[in-house]
Amino acid sequence: MERTMRRVDRALSEEETKTILTKGEYGILSIASNDGQPYGVPLSYSYAGASIYFHCALEGRLIDTVHENDKVSFCVVGKTQVLPGKFSTKYESVIVFGKVSEVIGDEKHKGLLELARKYSGSFIKEGLQYIKNDGGKTKVYKITIESMTGKARK
Repeated sequence: MERTMRRVDRALSEEETKTILTKGEYGILSIASNDGQPYGVPLSYSYAGASIYFHCALEGRLIDTVHENDKVSFCVVGKTQVLPGKFSTKYESVIVFGKVSEVIGDEKHKGLLELARKYSGSFIKEGLQYIKNDGGKTKVYKITIESMTGKARK
């Protein structure tokens, strides 16, 4: 399905879009169950190439919903500034569309390492030990990016 942006004058370049994805602190994963029930959940994530990695508990609503429907949307909001006198907001955001799947083995380790690099870059040695000790207590998923758009009001 081709997706178009209504305000093309606010479209960001691919490079700007990737920068927002790389620097973003968290994103909102949106998915719908087979019965149409929507579910949105904030996540820590890491953007690596054509994929977004995130981790979660071993069970729960997210996992149940992902197993019903692998099509997802993932939204990251970058810098914002409310402009009260203009009744508007400066913003930058990215919306990703793709399919989500659980990763295991070496790719699970890669996903956890990417998360450690992003959020604890000064503690990689400790992060590797943490992954070794506690990596079995989490699941890791990958969103394979099919399309993405970046948008900003500057």
